[in-house]
Amino acid sequence: MINRELIRIKIVQLTYAYYQNGNHNMDNAEKELLFSLSKAYDLYNCLLSLIVAVSKEAHLRYDVEAARARRERKMQPSAKFVNNRFAMQLEENKQLLEYIDTQKQTWEDNIEFVRELLSQMEQSQIYTDYMAAEGDSYEDDREVWRKLYKTFIMENETLDSLLEERSLYWNDDKEIVDTFVLKTIKRFEPEAGAKQELLPEYKDLEDKDFAVKLFRSTILNADQYQRYMSETSRNWDFSRLAYMDVVIMQIAIAEMLNFPNIPVNVTINEYVELAKIYSTPKSGAYINGMLDSIARYLADTGKMMKVMNRN
Repeated sequence: MINRELIRIKIVQLTYAYYQNGNHNMDNAEKELLFSLSKAYDLYNCLLSLIVAVSKEAHLRYDVEAARARRERKMQPSAKFVNNRFAMQLEENKQLLEYIDTQKQTWEDNIEFVRELLSQMEQSQIYTDYMAAEGDSYEDDREVWRKLYKTFIMENETLDSLLEERSLYWNDDKEIVDTFVLKTIKRFEPEAGAKQELLPEYKDLEDKDFAVKLFRSTILNADQYQRYMSETSRNWDFSRLAYMDVVIMQIAIAEMLNFPNIPVNVTINEYVELAKIYSTPKSGAYINGMLDSIARYLADTGKMMKVMNRN
């Protein structure tokens, strides 16, 4: 689940923090990086467990309504939503159950939020159309939860606040982790049952190694990389540059020099986008130009053995 986009984000954040907090202990900083990445995986499981919590609350609500209907001799409410096969499969998922068992905090601690979230879902057109549809397939069950997640969980300020209370590490993670949750929903197959595989923490060991190597190279070679920046633009005044810009370019240079299989243009594009998010409004265009110049300098001087596109 933890991909290189998320790794780059974390390294930008933690490299900046490394220089700001004054505690320059490389081993501790590396542990903090890996812990921060593991917390992103916790968030992934936490959001999947929210679907389970809402589904369980729907069961309780249905039982109350069904009992009332029996007492008043009225028509029984539809059980279509509480019998949603995707949600029931997720509730039984072995990997998710193992995660939930290790947690001190559960969604029962925020049961009023769960109830309000369910009410919002039940009042939506998505829910109404699902309940009224004549079709009754696993695909329909899975699709309604994909739509509900996108509509009520992805953009939810109350949820964002609750997650921030649980972990400060989750402040900037949710947007990208949401995409992993949606991918997981889409991957579920009824044949897998409770053994349906969730996304692994890392796709492979190569990505974990990428995180450690990129972070260490960025920090340990900082003086050398900043010298390359200066040699590329001799009139460049560091004091007039946003410090985050320096950090982002330093990481980009580390990636250019230490990962021969990543094309230069991919590296530049990734860090230009991060500059737009984490630095000043003008940083994206500035860093794009600077990194292009730096990459050409590194290639021309034989410091980087990659082919440069010559426009």
